Amino acid sequence: MPDSTAASRPGLLTRALLGGMHWWHARRRNVEPHTLEDMRRKLDRPCFPMALSSLQVRRVVSCRVPGRDGLLAARLYVPYGRVHGVVLFMHGGGYVHCGLNSHHGICCRLARQSGAAVLSIDYSLAPENRFPHAVEDCWAALQWLAGEAHRWGGPIAVAGDSAGGTLAAVLAQMARDRGGPDLAMQLLYYPSLYGDRDVPSRETYATGYMLSTKLMEWYAEQYIRTPADLHDPRLAPIFASSLAGLPPAVIGLAQCDPLHDEGTGYAHALQQAGGQAETRTWRGTVHGFLNFYAFLPAGRAAIKYGAHALRRVLRGQS
Repeated sequence: MPDSTAASRPGLLTRALLGGMHWWHARRRNVEPHTLEDMRRKLDRPCFPMALSSLQVRRVVSCRVPGRDGLLAARLYVPYGRVHGVVLFMHGGGYVHCGLNSHHGICCRLARQSGAAVLSIDYSLAPENRFPHAVEDCWAALQWLAGEAHRWGGPIAVAGDSAGGTLAAVLAQMARDRGGPDLAMQLLYYPSLYGDRDVPSRETYATGYMLSTKLMEWYAEQYIRTPADLHDPRLAPIFASSLAGLPPAVIGLAQCDPLHDEGTGYAHALQQAGGQAETRTWRGTVHGFLNFYAFLPAGRAAIKYGAHALRRVLRGQS
């Protein structure tokens, strides 16, 4: 496994953002209770006005798609011009929070810059719906999308950030093992892939960089049923019996992130299994930096990087 990147301080804009968030959280703790409902309400907000983001695409369609136990809320982003393929996008949030609104601007940009339709799904959240409920929701949505993909030119990719990146990697393995659908690519932003297998970056960036190892443990407690789940490939894809035969992976990473080495390590393991995988790390960034693309140039650059990779693959140029 590649070594962790050397410890680094976040960039100036990132440090300002972190400082502002620490002050805001300290102040809010004194004036109102911190409940799960309150957390979800605050964190399902975009960093840029949704109406302005929507101007980047031809249309945004609110819809419902099949999940494990019924229909899930979803949002379809259709770019201008001829559409080349469709991307199933799964948002991050530790399986506990975030949703269609928090990732609205990211999906608008992905659709516009990739030329593909993007379907963002509101999978079931923990702790009300524990592992593997989110996986089964996303798998049902992917199966449905496979039957509709001809409307968007055929090719299908999966994408997501953080927990959503994990779900995208899991779907790539499930599609291989269950005979389809064929996926053209998996786009993973700072995913969690290793379960309880340790990596150096977890120690290097354990505290002070947005996502802490203690916070990671809290998310796991909300999502898993037993410690054995941390070795299940549907939660920790590195534990799959084989990593051969998977679609090409493009993995975007934050340097100052406990999960950084999980992304580079997974890419290396895919390559060792004969697959295609590439990573790019944005120096001085922290976990979740895509959600602050309105303020952070690195966030915009990372979305563009992934969108252009989707564009190449879905148009058969790689």
